[in-house]
Amino acid sequence: MLVTINGERKEIPNNSTIEDILKQLKIEEKVMAVAVNMEIVKKEEWGSFKPKEGDKIEFLGFTGGG
Repeated sequence: MLVTINGERKEIPNNSTIEDILKQLKIEEKVMAVAVNMEIVKKEEWGSFKPKEGDKIEFLGFTGGG
């Protein structure tokens, strides 16, 4: 299934959850927000939320500074 992740088209397995995608792409899930089609997905939903074909997924990391 084709989705867009952080601006890049990627093929992911059907029925993948957000957690599955994070593991597949080896992305650390510490201090992160996830948006699908500009809607934030709550962290407690990452294990059950399944993006659909054509969805736009953004993995947002936060950096501290001062």
